[in-house]
This record gives sequence, structure tokens and C-alpha cells, in this order.
Amino acid sequence: MKLASLKHGRDGKLVIVSEDLTRCTDASRIAPTLQAALDDWDRAEPHLRELAQSLEVGAAPALRFHERDCASPLPRAFQWADGSAYVNHVELVRKARGAEMPESFWTEPLMYQGGSDSFLGPRDDILTAEDAAWGVDMEAEVAVIVGDVPMGVAPAEALDFIRLVMLVNDVSLRGLIPTELAKGFGFFQSKPSSAFSPCAVTPDALGPDWRNGKLCLPLLVTLNGKPFGRADAGVDMTFHFGQLIAHAAKTRPLCAGSIIGSGTVSNKLNGGPGKPIEEGGAGYS
Repeated sequence: MKLASLKHGRDGKLVIVSEDLTRCTDASRIAPTLQAALDDWDRAEPHLRELAQSLEVGAAPALRFHERDCASPLPRAFQWADGSAYVNHVELVRKARGAEMPESFWTEPLMYQGGSDSFLGPRDDILTAEDAAWGVDMEAEVAVIVGDVPMGVAPAEALDFIRLVMLVNDVSLRGLIPTELAKGFGFFQSKPSSAFSPCAVTPDALGPDWRNGKLCLPLLVTLNGKPFGRADAGVDMTFHFGQLIAHAAKTRPLCAGSIIGSGTVSNKLNGGPGKPIEEGGAGYS
């Protein structure tokens, strides 16, 4: 099942999208917004699936689906916590700025809490000041939206609380990161609004490509219309989503609608930074 939020007010209007991404149908009679559906998932989900089936067979009123009409699946969220499950990415970034990577990064996830009050639509412009020194950059990731997660949940059990899977461009301002981290208090100005994929899908819609808490597909990235990355999101993921959720919920519960990110997808290649696609490599995310 594919869900999206058309631009409408602060929190969008919930629609179900056809499997081929060409049509959608209004789901607001079941839940006006995606957050409302997540808050009452046990009741809403069966009705949403029934409507999705009606859409597929032509029994539900349909509109043409356009990505430009979409807000983020959750235009704003109670929580956005981004991990660094692909430790190879962390290692390369730290090497680039001359910093050593502690061994503990391989055994316990890194995670920061990002701003979640102003997500970008999938086709919205990314706005930044006219200052090239800020170093605006993209980071292609996978993210999940969870239901209500109890504090202290075990990693294996945490997988049961994943409601939806989506993609994210975690926008970074590379030029601002070093001075912020040097203060010892984490990201803030260097992490502006993120952009998410038009649709969020239920894990079962991914079939065998969703397994063991990982999305086992290449994450295709284009830059200015040219292939830039195709790293496999199921490879070199040191911490699966169950582990990331359990880490976030170690000392507090997570409310329905919380978003957990994987961190930048990165495949390891002989200890180096990989090769561009045009040279036969997996490129970059």
C-alpha cells in the first residue's frame, strides 16, 4: 500500500496511490491526514487497504497523481531522528576532515535529533542563503515511520512497530558542520529542512526486498539529470532499523509518527571512498 499527502493546510490531505503511481484517491474519510491514520492505525489500516484495493480495480474515484502536488508524507512530525547505520559513510566523512573514528561507532549507532517542523515536499526547491561557504549537500537515505514504540523495546521486537518506509534527502550544510560539532552539542544550523519521497509504503508492499529490517534495493541518485549513485541499501548496513529504533527508544517511548532515518547509504570498497558510476562503481549517496 502506498500513501501520500497532497498539499493542503499544515498537515496535507491523505491519499492512497495506485501501485503504478499514476492515480490516487482521497482517503480523508478514513483519516484526514497521515498522522491521524498513524495515531489510530489498528482501526484505520484495514479500511485504507480496502480502499487501496478498490483503487486498483477501478472501483474508487481517482485523480491523476503528480509528485509536484505532494507535501512530504508527513509535512511535519513529532520527531525526526537520523542514525548512521552505514558506518562506512561516517568513517569516510571523518577522514575527510582529519578526525579519527572511535571503535564504538561500529557497535553502537550514532543518532541525532533533527528539525521536524518544516519538511520539504519532494519536488520543492531547497532554499538556502546565497553563501557558497555553507556548502549545501545532499544525503540519500532510507527512513521508516513507526507507531507507538514502548521504552526499552528490543531490536527484534522493534521491527513490528514499523508502519511505513520512505526515502529521504537529508540536506546538510557541510561548511557549517565542523564549527557546530566542535562545540560538542551536535547539529542544528547545519541541518536544514529535509525532503522525503512522495510516497510512503507499507513494508509488505516491498515484498522480499524488505527483510531483516533492511531495504535490499539499490538507492538510485541522480544529480543534474545524470546518474550519481546506486549503492545497495541492503549491503554494509551495520545497524538494521530494529536496532536503530531500539536505540532511539532506550530511555523514552516514541510516539506514532516518529521518523527514524538510516543515515547516508554507503557501500564499502576496499577501504576507499568508492568509484563513480561512469567508472563502473556504485557511485555516491
